[in-house]
Amino acid sequence: MSLASAISGLSLSTRYFGTGAACQSWTFGMKPRGDMEPRPDGSRMNRGGYPTEASPARRSSRLRRRRRPEERGKPPVLQFVLSGVAIGSIYGLIGMALAISFYVTRIINFAQGELMMVTVMVTAELASSGYPVWLAALAGLACSCIVGILSYVIAVRPILLSNRFSFGWLVSTLGFAVIVENAAAYIWGPTSQAFPPILNGISLPIGGAVLTAQQLLAIVTAAVLAAGFEIVRRYTLFGKLGMATAADPEMASAIGANTTIVAIVAFAISAIYAGIAGLLIGPSTFANPYLGDTFGTYGFIAMMIGGGTERPIAAMFGGLLLGVCAEGANALINSQASDWFPFIVLVLILIVSPKGLFSTSNPLFRPRRVAVTRG
Repeated sequence: MSLASAISGLSLSTRYFGTGAACQSWTFGMKPRGDMEPRPDGSRMNRGGYPTEASPARRSSRLRRRRRPEERGKPPVLQFVLSGVAIGSIYGLIGMALAISFYVTRIINFAQGELMMVTVMVTAELASSGYPVWLAALAGLACSCIVGILSYVIAVRPILLSNRFSFGWLVSTLGFAVIVENAAAYIWGPTSQAFPPILNGISLPIGGAVLTAQQLLAIVTAAVLAAGFEIVRRYTLFGKLGMATAADPEMASAIGANTTIVAIVAFAISAIYAGIAGLLIGPSTFANPYLGDTFGTYGFIAMMIGGGTERPIAAMFGGLLLGVCAEGANALINSQASDWFPFIVLVLILIVSPKGLFSTSNPLFRPRRVAVTRG
């Protein structure tokens, strides 16, 4: 048997492309050119009986066309912008949750990501047990709210009572996050669980891109929650008491404000915001006790980019910018770039505007004052 006959049956299989795609395989006859016999359709068949592809000169001109960007492995710009806005809405909600607690107490709750994780885990557990998804989601939000209040009572309030200018909350909130994370791993195990879908099979084509119903729900929900808290902050008694408590708790107490209740309400609202973010991202991922680490970090970056330490709604804008940058790096560079590129964006923005891109200290967003002169 000749070497050419021995290798004529060599089979090559392509790799697996994407979730749900089928693995395809082709068998190529590897005969010398002299062993190939012409066929009426212009292709050739070797002596082993394996057909080979027709020569390029005989291909129909109708098959010759420019490949679209998605066929070349580069998705259209609109697609990753829409995807970035959707995931950025999640980052923005977590960033707003951090900013709301900071708005009243002037501390950053580093257990915020774990509050999101509690909602995801409780919802997944109850839904898998047969409860309706909406009821499981409400129970998850309630548990997150309780854990959020406990984080203030256990990890924040003792520090503020001893010395409100101390940075001991850095250690206490991180320690509380570790406790919650390990407790969740002990209760549900370290493995991932399936999260129940909320909206299925619905997509909206927009200019050559596709926006799923789940992504649209995330964008709309984030916009409503961001606008809602901004209205509460500006025009309600809670917003004014929050500003007074953050500026001077002693003076706020002197005028009759219960600063403890104001802080507890702020932590409860921030826990609910983080829990809603978990419900929105849950169908796109798995319920895992360590889910809060990643999203808590991205929420912190969103708050710092936007300037949420001054205005909570700025954290939402920071999250949108962060999401678009991360998805753009994933699409245009590689999948690993979405892990480190947001940190580069954070450093560059903080160099230009140390308090955040959308903070009031930025000259572009500073309120203008008009001088009034006589005469």
